[in-house]
Amino acid sequence: MSAKQPETLQVSCAQMHWAKPVERNIEKTRQFLAAAAQEGSRVVLFPEANITGYYFPYATKLSRSEVLAALDEVARAVGETGVWAIVGTIRAWREGFLNLAHVIDPFGRITYEYAKVQMAGRDERKYCLPGNKIAFFRIDGIDCTMSICRDGRHPELFRIPAMMGARIFFQPSCSSDSLEAVIWKRTSGRAQQVAGPKAFIHHVVANTVGQSPDGKQTSSGESFICDCTGLPLARAGYYEECLITAVLDLEKATGYYAKQSAEHPQFLKPHWQRMMDEVQKRAELNPEQESPTSE
Repeated sequence: MSAKQPETLQVSCAQMHWAKPVERNIEKTRQFLAAAAQEGSRVVLFPEANITGYYFPYATKLSRSEVLAALDEVARAVGETGVWAIVGTIRAWREGFLNLAHVIDPFGRITYEYAKVQMAGRDERKYCLPGNKIAFFRIDGIDCTMSICRDGRHPELFRIPAMMGARIFFQPSCSSDSLEAVIWKRTSGRAQQVAGPKAFIHHVVANTVGQSPDGKQTSSGESFICDCTGLPLARAGYYEECLITAVLDLEKATGYYAKQSAEHPQFLKPHWQRMMDEVQKRAELNPEQESPTSE
């Protein structure tokens, strides 16, 4: 580990309602930023589409300019608080929408953006276009990766970055579904599954709570922060909007399991290396760019 990297990192997850208006979402985001900063956290992870909300009958009516203005307002709030934040929007692009996560530094600058790759649910499949890169970025010099909700079901999206040195896997989520499906998710563990035992990196999940305006859907809550071994460090409940916080031991998160897969069986090693090279090549792409050579 570089001498410039910290040995530990305190992170917080904000658990928020998924189907509220943008003005209310901005205010709630401000409150959680201030609370996390007061607790001494360096990074605050927010749920999937926490700014626009994930309720598509509402989010798809927001213009691109309205979403950009809301994102700017949140970025200023992050800068005023002096922490890192990962926030989300659903934003119009071309013939559809992108489900985006934005990494904002302590000065209020957007330093990285990622578009969800694997679509979930009828509305998202109807409206959203899939992203075309795997997330690999840095916070305070620490290599990190990120997926959005359903992406976490596809372990290559966090295991390849772990092979490359990522120590933390951030996962903004919105596990909204029918009431019956959410209860089943809570019972079976089908919402977010811990990544540590599959890669040996820390896993930070911010999920949503609350019902849709028509009362037909809800979300499963249970945001969590888990150690690279898979052990829970902090966990939220099913229903409440809240903040959870934990300290991550960065030296412990070696990515050992993923790195072993990159070595054995040996016949796969050159293929893994090519994939890592491609991930690195595309890592800095803006989600609205087509390829690394686009102007």
